Amino acid sequence: MNWSDLGINIGTQKTGQVKTLCPECHSKRTDKKDKSLSCNLETGAFNCHYCNWHGNVNAKAVKTYLKPTWMNNTMLSNDIVKWFDSRGINQSTLLALRVTEGEEYMPQKGKNCQTIQFNYFVNDTLLNVKYRTLDKYFKLVSNAELVPYNIDSIYGQKTCIITEGEIDCLSFVQCGFYSVISIPNGATTNLSYLDRFIETHFEDKEEILIAVDTDLKGITLKAELIRRLGAERCKVVTYEQDCKDINELLCKPGCGVGAVQRAVQEAKFVKIDGIFEVSDVSEGLDVLYKNGLSKGAVIGHSKFDDLISWVTGRLCIVTGIPSHGKSEFLDEIIYRLNLKYKWRVAYFSPENHPLEWHISKVVSKLTGKPFNNEHLSLKEYDEAVEYLDTNYFFIAPKDSSDVETILEKALTLVKRKGIKILVVDPYNKLEHNIPRGISETQYVSMFLDQLINFSKKHNLLCFLVAHPVKMKMEDGVYETPNLYSINGSSHFYNKADYGLSVYRNIVSNTVEVHILKVKFRHLGKTGVAGFHFNINNGRYVEVSDNPPLWDNQNQLKKQIFNNRLSEHSHQQEIEDWDLPA
Repeated sequence: MNWSDLGINIGTQKTGQVKTLCPECHSKRTDKKDKSLSCNLETGAFNCHYCNWHGNVNAKAVKTYLKPTWMNNTMLSNDIVKWFDSRGINQSTLLALRVTEGEEYMPQKGKNCQTIQFNYFVNDTLLNVKYRTLDKYFKLVSNAELVPYNIDSIYGQKTCIITEGEIDCLSFVQCGFYSVISIPNGATTNLSYLDRFIETHFEDKEEILIAVDTDLKGITLKAELIRRLGAERCKVVTYEQDCKDINELLCKPGCGVGAVQRAVQEAKFVKIDGIFEVSDVSEGLDVLYKNGLSKGAVIGHSKFDDLISWVTGRLCIVTGIPSHGKSEFLDEIIYRLNLKYKWRVAYFSPENHPLEWHISKVVSKLTGKPFNNEHLSLKEYDEAVEYLDTNYFFIAPKDSSDVETILEKALTLVKRKGIKILVVDPYNKLEHNIPRGISETQYVSMFLDQLINFSKKHNLLCFLVAHPVKMKMEDGVYETPNLYSINGSSHFYNKADYGLSVYRNIVSNTVEVHILKVKFRHLGKTGVAGFHFNINNGRYVEVSDNPPLWDNQNQLKKQIFNNRLSEHSHQQEIEDWDLPA
């Protein structure tokens, strides 16, 4: 698809941003000269600031959403007005943010209920509604677009506040702060609903105040918002009197509006100078004390998961003899982390060329089907491509492939797409500009420090694939490589947080994954996990005493179902879902 296919005239410009006439609303506009459509020629994204038409020219198709009808019925019953009044929010604030009420079917109760209705507008167009009963059951409109609540209020403003719920958003407005939004779906780290607003609503912000709950999920959400929006302009709002959120502060005796205004005035910038006191991390330390050191993310292969679990902000080095499947098994780890935890990924993987071949392998892993129109239906194919378009990104610079260029592109994807995983595959395909007078060992140390520092700063799980030197062979069998086998330096072992070696055992016809290093005991231990490789869909199943039980389920379809269920009922997580082993 290109710009002209959508009726968009970008002129002769090739790069940067273009403002042009919107083909969707131009004929209906009074002001025929208003170029309301912003087009990013680098990313393909477009958005009309008048009619809200948006999408991406690089996507297979512009996704369409159900739009609820705005009835403009802002008359509220005495019961609802009194309930909000008990939360410190008066009727004028409810009217200003167009809060309504009405009867709605609530699936959790299996019947129609009287609900409060928080209406989600973008460019003054209703895109979604969150229904809430007084006993705290929620749902959003099925198949409607997920967007931040009250997002129009921050457009063009230099400062904004981000809260965790609509009640908190209303509380700030009640206290005189009008440039404030709420996240739409609870304290989850999946912030994909911010993607299309990053350039238009956030890039001009000088200060972003984060005012979320003080529980574990709130702390995790705060960290992800800071990571996406940039620590250099984020302030954190704290609450007096051990209150958990801003509405509790507003309602608490002796606090009220003055306490909320003080909390905003006293919000402090996130520390980014690398010097910390214990008090700076006391919030996270308290959570750690209460909950203990917990295992990280797991991928659903039980024996492998017993040996290793994953956290972001770390570097994993993967090695293995050429053609033994190290990139293939790395794809297995990533697609499972992505499905289960919504960790988006960016690849720099020039050996997986052309790009279409790499994508076809991931489609097979997601769907459990061989990549052809005989086994994979058009619907399954379209669902997989649509899913990958918002979860997988590929870095392929035209001019340079040095580490600085790769990390510059990755940083853009952190901010615009919220990636949590970066893959550099392999080390020897990067351009290595070793300064004069620096040994290879010193250079490797400096290079790894760049990856480690980038991963920590932006809270990424970084995978680096590195080939070993030519391994010794005895009786036609290669010895298993380890991290010390990688040419150049022992730093590949010393500096890694995780280390894996993928080895194809031709005697047993299995794939052995050797966990060579796990830096922190609570995240795992060294050992070996055995797998069989399913050549039909690229998946792995663990070795057992019985013949391999191949996994051919369409795991993407299962995840799509869970996502719809989660959005529909406003559950924050589907706790009992797991990938089949």
